[in-house]
Amino acid sequence: MWRKFKTMNLSDYKNIDESSIGFLENLLSSYSPSGYEMEAAHCWMDYVHQFAAVESDVLCNSYGVINPDADFKVMLCGHIDEIGFQVMHIDDNGFIYVRKHGGIDLLTVPGTEVVILSRDNKVRGVIGKKPIHLQTADERVKALELDKLWIDIGAESAEEAKEMVQVGDPVAVVSNVSFIGKHRISSKGLDDKIGAFIVAEVIRRLSKEDLKIGVYGVASSQEEVGCRGAVTSAYKINPQVGFALDVGFATDVPDCSAIKYGTCKLGDGAVIRHCADNNVALVHLLQDTAIEKGITYQNVTNSSATGGTDTCKIQLTREGVATALISIPNRYMHTPVEVCDLRDVDAIISLLVETIKKIDENEIFDFIPCHNY
Repeated sequence: MWRKFKTMNLSDYKNIDESSIGFLENLLSSYSPSGYEMEAAHCWMDYVHQFAAVESDVLCNSYGVINPDADFKVMLCGHIDEIGFQVMHIDDNGFIYVRKHGGIDLLTVPGTEVVILSRDNKVRGVIGKKPIHLQTADERVKALELDKLWIDIGAESAEEAKEMVQVGDPVAVVSNVSFIGKHRISSKGLDDKIGAFIVAEVIRRLSKEDLKIGVYGVASSQEEVGCRGAVTSAYKINPQVGFALDVGFATDVPDCSAIKYGTCKLGDGAVIRHCADNNVALVHLLQDTAIEKGITYQNVTNSSATGGTDTCKIQLTREGVATALISIPNRYMHTPVEVCDLRDVDAIISLLVETIKKIDENEIFDFIPCHNY
């Protein structure tokens, strides 16, 4: 169904075709608040099972595996959950009150269209507030707390609302994927379904190679509430190498200081991160591979020394894992209108495919940068 949004030429990309772009649209259109990833997980596995063995676990992590009997294992991880809300209270008039489920930007919440994922149905609603005409001057200039906002599902009483919704139901932003400009895509949940998409496409490309090592693609769960799925999936796989795919803050927008946050631009290629989460030898391998294969990339230093993504959880699994975070530049993170560039996605797929092929050629690659001391 992506054709109705078509603004780009797929021949511009090495790794993205009509089948994969259709999968991306379907994945972004699915609903998967943290802990409720089932719909997106089924979408991901339905696609990946065409070229790899798939399975899932009790936390709703989804796996696509190449060469499961190999001793040397490479893990790829992109989280499939999205931020949202959860129903706390239904008042006498049928208005529904929620709490945050992940790091919601409260300034973007009023006026949002949402779907309440009840046990049996998807219930549409809108997030409302007091009209601007009735607000105080202070209320007009600051974000309202969620107890001052509500979801309106069209019910006229608590009884009517409770026939459709119950306390505890998860809430997601309505699907809104669109392709804008020549290379860019806008949607809620690009954080981090675009990373899970990359994992699937790398598995698709590598399934055509004669690899000796095992490659485990994971669409991980519950990252937005503490990177929980990465903990259990990495423990299960026990990899020697782990690549995490997640969005990173694009700084090519007004009033975003390169001095404070570095330079990270849409369309300038894969973002290779520098921090304590990233194994030095693995970072060098990524850089050398990008240069050798002519793959565009950006060097970006994390704003914090460690943490914030699935990378740090994979790194600390069992005896430790050589890890690297590769970021997809993302504008307007944690809002309903995130924006990424498919040229960056294409470059990351190529970079991972070529890097993993190099690891495969070496069979057992020494990633311990201090091994000579």
